[in-house]
Amino acid sequence: MTDPSDSTAPPAGGTADGSAHVPGAASGRTAHAPGSAPGGAGTAEGGAGVSGAPAGRATRLRPAALLVALGVLLASMTTGTLAGAADIAPGQVMLELLDRLPFVSAGSGLTPVEQGLLVELRLPRVLLGAVVGGLLAIAGAAYQGVFRNPLADPYLLGAAAGAGLTTTAVIVLLKGDTEAVTIPAAAFAGAVGGVLLAYALGNVAGRGGGTATLVLAGVAVTAFLTAVQTFVQQLSVEDLQRIYGWILGTVDGGWERITLIVPYAAVSVAVLLAHGRLLDVLSVGDDEAVSLGLNATRVRLVVLLAASLATAAAVAVSGLIGFVGIVVPHVIRRLAGGSYRVVLPLSLIGGAAFLVFGDVIARTVLAPAELPIGVVTAFVGAPFFVAVLRVTKRVET
Repeated sequence: MTDPSDSTAPPAGGTADGSAHVPGAASGRTAHAPGSAPGGAGTAEGGAGVSGAPAGRATRLRPAALLVALGVLLASMTTGTLAGAADIAPGQVMLELLDRLPFVSAGSGLTPVEQGLLVELRLPRVLLGAVVGGLLAIAGAAYQGVFRNPLADPYLLGAAAGAGLTTTAVIVLLKGDTEAVTIPAAAFAGAVGGVLLAYALGNVAGRGGGTATLVLAGVAVTAFLTAVQTFVQQLSVEDLQRIYGWILGTVDGGWERITLIVPYAAVSVAVLLAHGRLLDVLSVGDDEAVSLGLNATRVRLVVLLAASLATAAAVAVSGLIGFVGIVVPHVIRRLAGGSYRVVLPLSLIGGAAFLVFGDVIARTVLAPAELPIGVVTAFVGAPFFVAVLRVTKRVET
């Protein structure tokens, strides 16, 4: 499928590098700032849109920004690997990892118990946390672009609750090995259904839906789906402990969960990253996007499905972990700019680092007891959400 903005020749209203030129700029008319279209919200930063590419900010991913983000991710994963009751030196960790490579005999000096602790518990936990955090963050950024709404988030829009309901239904109603196949599919259907229901309710209630209207619709849908989920889980008393642990969020799943999530993660991330430029075009408004030859409805549908697949994959293996999709994209926009060619990849990396650090806190703050990781993200995300909501309402008024 050829993207309308991929042409090397600049179309009317376009530039040679594929970035969108807002109609009216050349003729002296005031152009809409990205994110100022109906349903969106601007920021206080020079009139730039929250969900669009702010004027004068980076529209391409700079190597320095990528290296910094990867450095933070590496630091988080290193911390996550070393944190725990058993003291394993960083050098021993590296030697053990090298020892796992073919034709390499490094000799880490770890005992069999320490090897099992590192390879079977800590490493998969860190990797799963990174994958889940990255998926939730990039999904949140994508939802914000699709709805041109700075408060869009998998947790607040009903995607996570929808995926949670259908996943709970699978756990309760289906047993055995079929869960490996049915849980991701059921979670995907639930995530898409939850988002569409919240969006439809927001449009009906708000005649097009503003920021607050969409959030309230998402809260209502989430509350309803959560109530249904609670009813469903009561149908199987023997599964209650497992379901409750899953609802609060965990990345302690082992290698089998990583194997389960990777295919869905790869597809959703590839689709979302490929649509960064088109989301930039959409951020200036539907009329301008159509004038550039862009099928706005098709782009929104594809991005919505990909973001829901990412959310479903994360929920299926880790449960309900909130606020990652709203905290990380907003921080990335503040630090690196608003173009989705920058926000999407950096949100992927930043979300991974955020959740791995969150898991380290969850494991150590009450050691030897362990907090659910969803509690940690809520402590960070809830005040952040209130701050973003206040800024957004101030700009809208």
